[in-house]
Amino acid sequence: MKILVVEDEVKTGDYIKQGLSEAGFVVELVRNGLDGHHKAMTGNFELVILDVMLPDIDGWKIMSSLREAGNHTPVLFLTARDSVKDKVKGLELGADDYLVKPFAFAELLARVRSLVRRTIAAPTNILAIADLQLDIPSRIATRAGKTINLTTKEFTLLELMVRRQGEVLPRSLIASQVWDINFDSDTNVIDVAIRRLRAKIDDDFPVKLIQTIRGMGYKISAANNE
Repeated sequence: MKILVVEDEVKTGDYIKQGLSEAGFVVELVRNGLDGHHKAMTGNFELVILDVMLPDIDGWKIMSSLREAGNHTPVLFLTARDSVKDKVKGLELGADDYLVKPFAFAELLARVRSLVRRTIAAPTNILAIADLQLDIPSRIATRAGKTINLTTKEFTLLELMVRRQGEVLPRSLIASQVWDINFDSDTNVIDVAIRRLRAKIDDDFPVKLIQTIRGMGYKISAANNE
């Protein structure tokens, strides 16, 4: 289970990372709003623990950006702001929980485990990145509200990429997961499939989601191409 911690207080951040790591989680810690925003928007995490008062971009903005992009990763606000007004604001923005500093680590851990269990138990019927949505039961893809006609393999390929958004997927992994074949470096079936999918997903839209990582593979991300 991967958890992103966005916390600018050095001791608090290190304390959380060490405790959650010892509890068996994979933890990535960033200490400012810009890095937190980038990681939350492009990474593949099961939970985000988010401070409100951050350098550069505050937690409210990061929370809003996630939900506006269709990203439903659970978010736990961890902050010294303990007014009812602040708690209501955080929850209305789409946060899943709100824990006030100072806190007991045992309580933080219990809340983290509860949110992770809830995520695992909940069926994932809709996958989303930016304005692209996949309705898994009906096998329908839409972008900006426009239905995109995909073949069965194209939908399976797109589903794989969206489920692992932000990750670079090697051609060998795509071949085994989508076509159930061993990758042959002499075949261009993966490149052709990506090219056709990109034409349907990206060509008519200003923000390009499917990215080629030269020499490594492909990924789907809402972040700008590097």
